[in-house]
Amino acid sequence: MNRFTRSLLQSVYAIPQTGLSRCCFGSWSSRAVLDAGQRVSASLLGTRQELRLTQQREQRVLRHSFSTQLNPGGTERAQRSLESLLDRPAQVLFLTELWRGLGNLLDIFFDPKAMYTINYPQEKTPVSPRFRGEHALRRYPTGEERCIACSLCSAACPALAITIEAEPRPDGSRRTTRYDIDGSKCIYCGLCQEACPVDAIVESPTLESAVETHEELLWNKEKLLSNGDRWEPELARAIEADAPYR
Repeated sequence: MNRFTRSLLQSVYAIPQTGLSRCCFGSWSSRAVLDAGQRVSASLLGTRQELRLTQQREQRVLRHSFSTQLNPGGTERAQRSLESLLDRPAQVLFLTELWRGLGNLLDIFFDPKAMYTINYPQEKTPVSPRFRGEHALRRYPTGEERCIACSLCSAACPALAITIEAEPRPDGSRRTTRYDIDGSKCIYCGLCQEACPVDAIVESPTLESAVETHEELLWNKEKLLSNGDRWEPELARAIEADAPYR
């Protein structure tokens, strides 16, 4: 082996300067190639492992809520997190909600169009067709009572607030002789109105139901019929509007 070849092999495979003979050149060259392949494989494995560790480190950094490394939006998120932590103590300390509410009050105080109140009882808001107020017994246009004394309303009442007594009519049908509702027990659930097959017992749009004595909350048949006569037009419109949903 000449000097040029020896120097070339030394530079490529980093072989020692001494101990090389012609007879062992073939075996040495094979071993050198294997060593070079192992070094390349080890280098590739090291690069892959380093890349994997770098990715894992980036993921850990991204999962940290207060970290700003390797994360372009981390600074903004950390700032927002800090602001959220300090927001509640600042509101309590400086009464920001109180001053904000007073500011809204002053804004609408001098603007009549922004007033949300009404002059009750001179002015009243419209009532929903499904409003459940004081009960009422309805009549047919002929003046005959609708109630047929089936007692389905009394059976459906979960508060046991309805008391009914009935008697037979000359034509074989039944009519009520007593129809009482204890307003102190009633929970205004509307089940009596849903159970009635002839729309006799309904809940009127009466808003003002304050009384001074307990006896005034005991509604007898005459009281219920008077409520029905008073609110019949409104009751008919409410039942007609709610009919598609029943």
